[in-house]
Amino acid sequence: MFRAASTFYQECIVSLANDGTDWTFIPPGAPHFGGIWEAGVKSVKFYLRRFIEEHKLTFEEMITLLAQIEACLNSRPLNALSNNLTDLTALTPSHVLIQEPLMNLPEPSLKDVNVNRLSSRWALTTAMRDHFWRRWSAEYIHQLQQLRKWKKSTPNLSIGDLVLIKYELLPPAKWALARVTELHPGSDGLVRVVSLKTADFAFKRPIVKLCPLPIESSSAPADKI
Repeated sequence: MFRAASTFYQECIVSLANDGTDWTFIPPGAPHFGGIWEAGVKSVKFYLRRFIEEHKLTFEEMITLLAQIEACLNSRPLNALSNNLTDLTALTPSHVLIQEPLMNLPEPSLKDVNVNRLSSRWALTTAMRDHFWRRWSAEYIHQLQQLRKWKKSTPNLSIGDLVLIKYELLPPAKWALARVTELHPGSDGLVRVVSLKTADFAFKRPIVKLCPLPIESSSAPADKI
């Protein structure tokens, strides 16, 4: 068995080397050397420990749960794919991994059900995924907002910006995105309210309910094209 595994390992090394894959190893016990990817691993461990608790998952249940959590992490919007005001598509880590956004099948939400009362193992792992999504997505949006109100000013939003709307009722791996269509500055010239456009609706929101995407576009805003 070990000889077969060793042969497969060598084949993987040769195949990845031919594809130009470069391995970067970090010292044991020093996850901070890993930078941004270790930050993602840390956030998964943080919430995973808190909702698994005394539940003992089988190997199949654990890898299923981790795959669902992976889908949540890799669905997060990073940057707008275009400056078209009607295009609400955002670049995500899944575009880098599989060249397309992740698509989840519709499932009933179990986020408000006590996991101790669930008899189905599928329902248990689904409830754990919903719990992770609710906690992690809220923390992710909170980090994006970067509360600097009383420390220093930040640039105003621009017309055409793709923004993330704080909305707590979305299913896992779904994000509320909208385009800024109009700015409503106050008497001090600072924008605190904007008009937004989604695929179906147009409405106003205060900027405290919005999050700019973490990677800024290098192209010109839509109103300057």
